[in-house]
Amino acid sequence: MTPCPHRMTTALLVVAALLGGCATGLKIDTSHTAVGQDSRVQHLVLHFTAEDFPRSLKILTQGAVSSHYLVSDRQGDNAPKIYRLVDESRRAYHAGVSSWKGASSLNASSIGIEIVNRGPRKGPNGVEFEDFDDEQINLVIELCRQIIKEHAIRPDRVVGHSDIAPTRKNDPGPKFPWKRFADAGLILWPDAALVAQKRPTYEQKLPEVKWFQERMQTHGFLVPQHGELDRATRDVIAAFQMKYRPARYDGEPDAETAALVDALIVQAAKLVAPPARPATSGAEAMRK
Repeated sequence: MTPCPHRMTTALLVVAALLGGCATGLKIDTSHTAVGQDSRVQHLVLHFTAEDFPRSLKILTQGAVSSHYLVSDRQGDNAPKIYRLVDESRRAYHAGVSSWKGASSLNASSIGIEIVNRGPRKGPNGVEFEDFDDEQINLVIELCRQIIKEHAIRPDRVVGHSDIAPTRKNDPGPKFPWKRFADAGLILWPDAALVAQKRPTYEQKLPEVKWFQERMQTHGFLVPQHGELDRATRDVIAAFQMKYRPARYDGEPDAETAALVDALIVQAAKLVAPPARPATSGAEAMRK
């Protein structure tokens, strides 16, 4: 005898409902918490959009690229504003092919902040980068402060897109005020006394290219280790200079760059990660 299709469908729906009920009614004991844990978020990556606000918002919400936050520039009489586009618990597609301190594919382990800024443009003196608005940067600093606190992100893992993808990207660029982030305690900055102590040694004898490659890799970059000053190595050195010595970022190894990276490596070795706290989104924490 052929079963009635209607009865079979009804029976299947009943079974599905029972299984669904079991799943949603599952009791889980959360009275024990493991000590060995930390946030899945290990990196904070800063970008400029290279577009105006309307275009940036469209690209980041309707295209394949996304970020957790978008910080607008001033829109007429309206002050800069923070937009959350992707929840911090989810992965946004902002980093692309990337690497930092041995970790790769950083979309999975990072929060991305896009800052509305048109980036490089051709001017009368060649390529020129756009300045950032002070109020906009103040918002970014406060947002970063909250995210770093919530996820216990180390200051040597607060980076620019050009740090994690130096052969492809130059954002947030040489006009980005990294020193203000250092003064706010959000990133490492080369200790001036240590740099002054080390620089004369490197002025007397500049280290080999292989030395620079090794130091840049220890600092965090993915860089060739073959001892040749190729395009990839120059891109890495230029990205480093753009962040810590924006007055000249030609990718040329020199005594000042050697002293800067050496000082940062010494300082990074002394870092201890801040204690984590229960996570809420950066924007939510700012409203509390």
